[in-house]
Amino acid sequence: MTAAHHPVDVKELAKAFESEEVADLSTYGSEDWLTLALFWVMVACVFLQFFSRYVLNSSYAWTEEVAINLLVAVVFLGSSMCVRLSRHIQVDLLYHYLPQRVGRCLAVAVDILRLAFFGYAAWLMWRYIALVSDERMLTVDLSKAWFLYLVLLAFALMFVRSVQVAIRNWRRGYSVLERPEAFLTQGN
Repeated sequence: MTAAHHPVDVKELAKAFESEEVADLSTYGSEDWLTLALFWVMVACVFLQFFSRYVLNSSYAWTEEVAINLLVAVVFLGSSMCVRLSRHIQVDLLYHYLPQRVGRCLAVAVDILRLAFFGYAAWLMWRYIALVSDERMLTVDLSKAWFLYLVLLAFALMFVRSVQVAIRNWRRGYSVLERPEAFLTQGN
């Protein structure tokens, strides 16, 4: 869920730029910065692909393959950010109609199921890398393993972040599924 935005007039907007507030970067995790860096490398590859194809009329074939692999890494690392912030798509309608105790038990079961899923996915990715780690990229003489290790890192981070979210939910006594309004303004 997103917070509702109120209309802003020009004077209020101008006042925001005069503010001397310091940006709070503490809400960002290590995966956020890695994802941002990989995103910009991917953007550079896509721009180079566009430039070489339409301006130089001689496309660099490797840029497409590298950009595709970077996109995969960005998506999975971005998913770890969503796990940390409990921002994945979820249906909380059922929780409004269940008794509080039943809703709480169901939310704990969801936490446990999420932990099991990401742990299993990380293990499967580890096994997959063991099978295909010798494969090379088609256009560049690089191993595919380094992209796959980024995906493995993402699944491991999703597992670790799921553990952190579950512990916070259990200590707090509710999750975003039970009380989504409590998560609108904070970065939980």
